[in-house]
Amino acid sequence: MPELRFNVVENAFRKKAATVEIPKCRPEEYFGKYVFGREKMFHYLDIATYKSLVNAIDNGAPLDRKVADKVAEGMRQWATELGVTHYTHWFQPLTEGTAEKHDSFMEPNGKGGMIEEFSGKLLVQQEPDASSFPNGGIRNTFEARGYSAWDPSSPVFVVDDTLCIPTIFIAYTGEALDYKAPLLRALSAVNKAATKVCHYFDPEVKKVAAYLGWEQEYFLVDEELYGARPDLLMTGRTLMGHEASKNQQLDDHYFGAIPQRVVAFMKDLEIQALQLGIPVKTRHNEVAPNQFELAPVFEECNLAVDHNMLIMSLMRNVARNHGFRVLLHEKPFKGVNGSGKHNNWSLGTDTGVLLMSPGKTTAENLRFITFVVNTLMAVYHHNGLIKASIMSADNAHRLGANEAPPAIISSFLGSQLSQVLAQIAECESTEDISLSGKQGMKLDIPQIPELMIDNTDRNRTSPFAFTGNRFEFRAVGSAANCASAMIALNTAVADQLNKFKSEVDALIATGESEMQAILKVIRGYIKECAPVCFDGNGYSEEWKQEAARRGLDCETSCPVIFDSYLRPESVAMFEATGVMTEKELKARNEVKWEMYTKKIQIEARVLGDLAMNHIIPVATEYQSRLIDNVHKMMDIYTLEKADKLSAENKRLIEEIAEHTLYITEHVEAMVEARKVANRIADEREKAVAYHDTIAPMLEQIRYHIDKLELIVDNRMWPLPKYRELLFVR
Repeated sequence: MPELRFNVVENAFRKKAATVEIPKCRPEEYFGKYVFGREKMFHYLDIATYKSLVNAIDNGAPLDRKVADKVAEGMRQWATELGVTHYTHWFQPLTEGTAEKHDSFMEPNGKGGMIEEFSGKLLVQQEPDASSFPNGGIRNTFEARGYSAWDPSSPVFVVDDTLCIPTIFIAYTGEALDYKAPLLRALSAVNKAATKVCHYFDPEVKKVAAYLGWEQEYFLVDEELYGARPDLLMTGRTLMGHEASKNQQLDDHYFGAIPQRVVAFMKDLEIQALQLGIPVKTRHNEVAPNQFELAPVFEECNLAVDHNMLIMSLMRNVARNHGFRVLLHEKPFKGVNGSGKHNNWSLGTDTGVLLMSPGKTTAENLRFITFVVNTLMAVYHHNGLIKASIMSADNAHRLGANEAPPAIISSFLGSQLSQVLAQIAECESTEDISLSGKQGMKLDIPQIPELMIDNTDRNRTSPFAFTGNRFEFRAVGSAANCASAMIALNTAVADQLNKFKSEVDALIATGESEMQAILKVIRGYIKECAPVCFDGNGYSEEWKQEAARRGLDCETSCPVIFDSYLRPESVAMFEATGVMTEKELKARNEVKWEMYTKKIQIEARVLGDLAMNHIIPVATEYQSRLIDNVHKMMDIYTLEKADKLSAENKRLIEEIAEHTLYITEHVEAMVEARKVANRIADEREKAVAYHDTIAPMLEQIRYHIDKLELIVDNRMWPLPKYRELLFVR
C-alpha cells in the first residue's frame, strides 16, 4: 500500500495538461449546437407546429397529440442528422442526481425489417420504474408504475448519441417523485401571486418569472490519488487526514493564476457546456487549494436548475478526460473551505422590469420595497423551512464552519437599504420614499474613472444577502439540486404575496387609496420581519445568542431541521399554493431521513474498515520497529545510556498504543451503536439516533487516526496525505 501511494503521487506530479480541441469558430457560432432551441424549432417544424410549441413554452398552453407527433418527428430529424440513435426521458429523482433510460429509435416495420420512428406519444410520456427510486413510501416495491412527462419549457438536448428530453417524474397515483414537478408548481404560484401584486403598479404585466444564477464551487483531485483514497471513492469526502502545514492561510490561491492542467479542463468544460446551451461565463480559483468555481449568466429558474444538473454531470465526465476527479461534496477536506452553490434569485416581469431593483419614481421605488419586504417576510415566517431546504448530512459539515453562512437563516440588506426601510416604517406618505440606486464615487487616482457603486456592500457571512438587484442564497450546498431551495423560497414568497394582496385589498375596500394601503401594510411588515434582518458578523457566537433571542430557528441537528417541512404552517402554505400535498411532504421527509441515515452509515462503515484494515496494521508495524530499535539499543549501550537514547521512541510506542487502543475500542462501539440504531423502525428516530450517537464517533476516531499520521513513518503511511491531494498539479 505505501508503494501504491508513492507511485500515484509521482505519476500525479508528472502529468501534463491534456490537449483541448478548440472549435475554429467563435463561441457564439457553436452556442446551443446540441440544443433543440427556437432557431432549430423554426427550421425543422412547420409554422403552425412551431407557433403551438412556442405558445406552450411561453404561456403553458396544452399541446394536442397531433402537434406532439409533428414536434417529435422534427426533433428526430434534427437529432439523427447529429448521429443520434437513442432517446431518453431525463429527470431528477430524489437522489440529488439525474436519471435516464435509453431507448432506440428503431421500430419493426412489419415486413421483417426495422425503421427509425419517434412519435408524440414517446416524446410526451415514458414509464420508468417508480419503486426503485426514493419515494418515501408513496410506491410499494410491488407497485412499480410511474410516469415521466415532457417539460416543453426546458429545451431538448443531445449528449453523445442520445436525445435527452427534460421531464417531470410522478407516481401512478399522481404524486411528484422528483424535484422538477414541485419546482414548476412553485414557479407557477409565484408567477400568479407576483403578477397580481404588479398590477398595483403596472396593469400591463402579464407574467412574472423567477430567475436564478448559480455559482458552482468544486474541488479537483488527481484521479490516481482519488483512487487510492477509499473514503473519497465511497463517501465523497476524506474521513481522515491531518491538515497540511500550508493550506489556505496565505490567501494565495484565491483568484490566483489557474494551473495549466486545470485551465485545459476548464476550456474543455466550457466548450461542451456552451454547445449544450449552458451560458457559462465566470471561472476562477476559489479560496482553498485545488478549489475552483464556475458560474453562468442568469436564466429562468427552471432552465437554470436543469443546466446546473447537466453541468455537474458534464464536469464529472470532462474531469476524467483530464486525469482529474471532481469533488462536489460540501466539505471534502477538513481544515479548509468547503464548497457551496450560491443561488442568486430575483423576479422579473414580461415588461422587462427587475422587481428587486430600485427605480427612478416614487411608484417604482414603492414596488421595489414591496417585493423586497415581502421576500423578507417569507424568509422570516418560514425561517426553519428555508433552512431545511438546504440542509443535508454533507452540507451540515460546511454551514457555520467560519467560511460559510451559519445554520441560522438571516438576511443582510446593507446600510442604505436598512436605513430606507427604517424611514419607511415611520413615514406617513409615499412622497417620502427615495432611493438613489447606484451612486458615483470618485477616487483620487487619475487613471481610474468614476465608479458606479451598488446601493449595498456584500456580507459573506449572511446566508440570504441582498446584493443590489437580487437576493443571494449562499447556504445552498455544492452537490445539492438547486430546486430544493428554489421550491421552498418561491413557494414562501408566493404565499406571502397572496397574503399581502389580501391585506391591501381589504384596506382599499375601506376607502384607502392603493398607494396608501400598500404603504400601510408595508410599514407593518418592516417592523414584523425585523428579527430576520442582520447586517453583522454571522460567524460570531454573539449572533447565535442574539438570533435565539429574536426567535429565529437555531436548530443544528440535521434530522430535526427536516421537521420544518411538516409544521402546520408549512403544510398549509404548500397546499394553499398547490405546490405539494401533505402526503408528498411526508414522503419527502421520509426520503430525507433515510438518506441522512444511509450517508452516516456508509461513512461509519468506510471509516471502520480503513481504521482496522489500513491504519492499525501500519501503526502497529511501525510500533514494532520502534520496539525493536529500543531492544537493539539495550544490546549495544549501557542501561542508563540506552534509557536516555530510547526515551523518545518509548514515548512514541506508548502514544501509538494509546491511539490504537482508542480507535479499536471506539470502532467496536460504533458498530454496536449502529446495530442499536438500525433496530429503530421509525425513519426520523433512526436518523436522530445516527446524528446523536454515531456521527460524533466519526470525528472522535478521526482525531486519533490523524495523530497517528503525524507519528508513523511517512514512507509507511498507506493513504495519500492532504499535502499530496491538495497541491498536485
